[in-house]
Amino acid sequence: MSPGGAGGGGRTMTWHEEIASLVDDTGTQYPAGVEAPAPAAAPAEGEAGDPRGRIFGEGYYGYEDGVAPVEESLKDQVKGFLVATAEMLQELGRGCRDIVQQSLEGAEDTYVVKKLRGPLAVVSSRLSFLNDYLPEDRDPMHAWPVVICVFLLALIALNVNSGNETSVQQPRQLYIGPPNASRIQLPDGRHTAYQEQGVQAERARFSLIAPHSFLSSRLAGLPGLKASLLDEFGVRFIAYDLPGFGESDPHPSRNLNSSALDMLHLANALGVTDKFWVMGYSAGSIHAWAAVRYIPDRLAGVAMFAPMVNPYDSSMTKEEQGKTWEKWTTKRKLMYVLARRFPSLLPHFYRRSFLSGKQGKLEKWLSLSLGKKDKSLLEEPNFNEFWEKDVAESVRQGDSKPFVEEAVLQVSDWGFNLADLQVQKQHRGKGLLQWLKSMYSPAERQWTGFLGPIHIWQESYFSPQEVRFLFYPQTWGCS
Repeated sequence: MSPGGAGGGGRTMTWHEEIASLVDDTGTQYPAGVEAPAPAAAPAEGEAGDPRGRIFGEGYYGYEDGVAPVEESLKDQVKGFLVATAEMLQELGRGCRDIVQQSLEGAEDTYVVKKLRGPLAVVSSRLSFLNDYLPEDRDPMHAWPVVICVFLLALIALNVNSGNETSVQQPRQLYIGPPNASRIQLPDGRHTAYQEQGVQAERARFSLIAPHSFLSSRLAGLPGLKASLLDEFGVRFIAYDLPGFGESDPHPSRNLNSSALDMLHLANALGVTDKFWVMGYSAGSIHAWAAVRYIPDRLAGVAMFAPMVNPYDSSMTKEEQGKTWEKWTTKRKLMYVLARRFPSLLPHFYRRSFLSGKQGKLEKWLSLSLGKKDKSLLEEPNFNEFWEKDVAESVRQGDSKPFVEEAVLQVSDWGFNLADLQVQKQHRGKGLLQWLKSMYSPAERQWTGFLGPIHIWQESYFSPQEVRFLFYPQTWGCS
């Protein structure tokens, strides 16, 4: 501020007055003897020509009532910046798309495209069934890139999150004890490991042979079976390792026919001369079905607990297949699809679960949906000890091939369906000669199929195949 001013007394000018004085003072210097012109009369405040009115008056810089407009907030500035950035990125994407489209024009005639066209067409045809899971109004060419990108982002997020979980308790290692199984040699030179329970061969009233289920071994037998019960009824119980499981040698090209023959050779080698019973539990029941189909003359009967049927059986309608599949978890359905169409991918999943050498949860490894009773059973120490020993023996050889073979057997063509096992009239042939024979020499009606008893225990749900199989003239029981 400048001191002094009109009226004296040392009054200090305000900054309004100081700026106005600078405007009034033109700064022109006149020579000596020349009188400066008298300044024009100062207009009244607010009149035209008043510098204060021009500078601070109404309407300066477009202000109304001399009030400056409110500045933009940080939120508005950020919002405007993001909108502008999005518009620029959109234009950049359009430009890149145009460049790619122009670059791909005529690419079909290039050497690389010609070489890859055939393999890509084969892969596309094999994966075309996945398009059924897309909405009808979605173009697969646009939908699948989005699905793949989201899947990759989810994997990245899971890996990042898993890297931060340092407080999670690491699973224990599976303990695999030294080999100690009894083994017999089969006609083709392979060895099969087995375990006997119950009475000795000379005291046996019944002989029972049990193939185990998936991710199991001869040690499983029948869970919860008491030795005193076997002694009371005179049962000789024989459980064995499937090829490649436990201490049994792998089979070079096994199928359900070879599985039934292995069972027959085992019975002969152990001195089972009479007819024997076969017991199948869960997925092990496919080998019981195979015994009914291929060695029915040696069977006294069959018992199955929660048996599995082929979910891809051609004799089932779409409605029946839907009822069969709806009972399973999503992961279990995925494993069946992979076993059916892409079995080469199964070892990757197996090595990350039960072939990792670490202990895990039963329901996770087998993709099961357990009820309250089952979960309470898993919490018992005795069952956990039994389960760990059985799994460790199952993966003793550390090879994924027998597990892949077992999974493929479950969902591939069995070579028969359950209708072939039903009791039915034997076909006598057609023609006049057969009719005359039946008129003059009537023979007793003959039946084909397995004539022995089949007992099936299922908690609440029978598959359509089992229902169709059970309700035929045959000795059977179910509960």
